[in-house]
Amino acid sequence: MSLPNAFVDTLRLPLVCAPMFLVSGPGLVIEACRSGVVGTFPALNQRDSAGFEAWLLEVKEALADTPNAAPYGVNLIVHKSNPRLQADLELCVKHQVPLVITSLGAVSEVVDAVHSYGGVVFHDVINVRHAEKAAQAGVDGLIAVCAGAGGHAGTLSPFALVPEIRQFFHKTVLLAGSLSRGSDILATKVLGADLAYMGTRFINTQESLADARYKSMIANSRAADVVYTEKVSGVNANFLLPSLEVAGVDLAAVRESTDVDFGEELDAAKAWKDIWSAGQGVGSIDDVPSVADLVARLEQEYMAACAAIDTGEQA
Repeated sequence: MSLPNAFVDTLRLPLVCAPMFLVSGPGLVIEACRSGVVGTFPALNQRDSAGFEAWLLEVKEALADTPNAAPYGVNLIVHKSNPRLQADLELCVKHQVPLVITSLGAVSEVVDAVHSYGGVVFHDVINVRHAEKAAQAGVDGLIAVCAGAGGHAGTLSPFALVPEIRQFFHKTVLLAGSLSRGSDILATKVLGADLAYMGTRFINTQESLADARYKSMIANSRAADVVYTEKVSGVNANFLLPSLEVAGVDLAAVRESTDVDFGEELDAAKAWKDIWSAGQGVGSIDDVPSVADLVARLEQEYMAACAAIDTGEQA
């Protein structure tokens, strides 16, 4: 098991609040870090790099007054079609962002840039081939995005992917996919991961940027309402079926295969405001607490699960 030094003495729970497109903002990140879990947001949640820098300053200033706050991080799309990659990476270096989460491309130059000031790079993967490439690029952590995760998830069981990654990668391993309770966090540790990577549960918090209708749909959905499809962006992802139906997405239609283009994704961001992603853990979510209250509940559930294992009882 391995954790970066910055994580060792600041985490209340072995948990990262995952970066979510059009959902994660400074308020969610700040309260997560103040509550003792890693808070993150995608750089592309701001429409331009100037706005991204404003968010970085807001988070840094807020956490400067919080002793022992957990580290914060940002997600960068490392894909040739992302027109902002270089500018946003330069801002991460300028402001020494503690954690950079890379997606859709593990590039050693990006890793080196973050390492230049002592930052940490985690990379999300859906299979072993991607994990091996990221390991060769020198990343500090691999996020196993398994079946049932929200957004651009994979299809592999965590019981398959995490042990295979552990055979060759001895740094930090994170697990994503259907996590919504404290007992789920413990399960990731038992499976061999260092950190849980939880997204959907944090959509339904008071500090998230999600539309109230989105939060209501999550509270009223079950795992069967989550659909895995490429019909929205050309990349397979998990979405809430009711939102697809309202948007008129024809799941039966054959989509012409195209290259991923994040320039187009940014231009079409308005569509994502009404087509909502979620993981299969939605069936465990029925309220909208503050981040502080949610983390306190997760901690209680986590400790209860630990105690249940020690006593042989069911949590």
